[in-house]
Amino acid sequence: MSSGAAEAKGGRGAQLKHTGLRPGWTTGACATAATTAAYTALLTGDFPDPVTITLPRGQTPAFALATEELTGSYAMAGIVKDAGDDPDVTHGALVRATVRLLPAGSGVVFRAGPGVGTVTRPGLPLPVGEPAVNPVPRQLMRDHIGRVAALHGGGDGNGSGIGGGGDVEITVSIDHGEEIARSTWNPRLGILGGLSVLGTTGIVVPYSCSAWIDSIRRGVDVARAAGHTHVAGCTGSTSEKTVVAAYGLPEEALLDMGDFAGAVLKYVRRHPVERLTICGGFAKLSKLAAGHLDLHSARSQVDKGLLAELARRGGASETLAAEVADANTGLAALQLCTAAGVPLGDLVAVAARDEALAVLRGAPVAVDVICIDRAGDIVGRSGVA
Repeated sequence: MSSGAAEAKGGRGAQLKHTGLRPGWTTGACATAATTAAYTALLTGDFPDPVTITLPRGQTPAFALATEELTGSYAMAGIVKDAGDDPDVTHGALVRATVRLLPAGSGVVFRAGPGVGTVTRPGLPLPVGEPAVNPVPRQLMRDHIGRVAALHGGGDGNGSGIGGGGDVEITVSIDHGEEIARSTWNPRLGILGGLSVLGTTGIVVPYSCSAWIDSIRRGVDVARAAGHTHVAGCTGSTSEKTVVAAYGLPEEALLDMGDFAGAVLKYVRRHPVERLTICGGFAKLSKLAAGHLDLHSARSQVDKGLLAELARRGGASETLAAEVADANTGLAALQLCTAAGVPLGDLVAVAARDEALAVLRGAPVAVDVICIDRAGDIVGRSGVA
C-alpha cells in the first residue's frame, strides 16, 4: 500500500498512529505472559524468555521475564508492565504469576496474591469473593494454559490430563499493588486488597487529551472525505464490534472517541454528517446522560441519583429506585432494573441521545445511542432523532 493510501485510511488504527503515542500492555496481558512462562517451566523445567503470547485481536507480543522461580511444587514468573505513553498508575509494576498443578479435572483456578484485590460487593463482572482478575484476562490465561498443556503436558488442554493437562492454580500478584490501588476507584467499588487485572484487548491505548481529540477530528474528516454519511463514536473495541454488527459500518466510519464524547459532538456540530451513532458501555453512557462530556473515571462519575430518577420514569417502585440509588455500580443498578422489568438501559440511551442533541445545537445530524455490557451485548438503545 502506498503512503498516500495509508494516510487516507481512517478508523481506530489510524487514530492511534496519528497521535504519535506508543501503546503498552495491560495487566491482563502481563499476567497471561507470566502465567504462560511459569506453566511452561513447570512442565519442561525451562522458562521461555522472552515469552510470546497471542492477544484477542491476533497480535503476538513478546515479554522479557523480570524474575523467575522454579521448585518441585510451583513455578513463578514476573513481568514489568510497560504501559507505553499512557499515564497509567500501574506502569512499571511487577506482575507475577505463580502456577501450581492440581488434580485432573480441577480446571483452571484463580487466586489473588499480594497486591491483587478481592471482590467484596456486587455489581462487578465477578462474583463476591473472587479475585479481581477480570473475565477477558481469565479467558486469555485459560487459553494459553490449554495451548501449553497440549504442547508439553500430554493432555488436551481441557483439564483431562494428569499433572499437566491444564489443571492448575494461578495466583496473580502485583508488587506494591495494594498501595497503588489507593489511587484508583477500587476501594470505593469494594475491590479490597489491591489492584484489578484488566484488559479486553491486551493493549493499553495511550492518550494525551490534545493528541486524542485531534485524532478524533481527523477521523471525522477522513470519514467525510470518503463520502460516509453515517459514522459511529465508540468508547472502545467492544463497542466498535457492536456497531459494525448492527450497521455494517466500514472502518473509516468508526471514531475511537474513548472518553471524549464532547470532542466528537462539538466537531460534528461544525462539520456535520447525516447520522451519528454513539456506542459504549452502559455506565459510561449514563455519564453522558447526566450531561458529562468527558467520560473518564477520574473526571466524571456515574450519577446513581439520575439512574434512580430514570428508573422511576420507567415504572420502578420507590423501593427499587432507592436500591438503584444505593447500588455499588452502574452495572448493579442495571441488573436490579432488568430483574424488575424496568428498561433502564433504554432510558439511559434516550437520555444520552438527548444530551448529545443539546450539544449539537440544531446541527443537521441525526443521533442514536447504543448501550452495551462488558460482553458487547446491547442492554439499551434509543431511537434515531
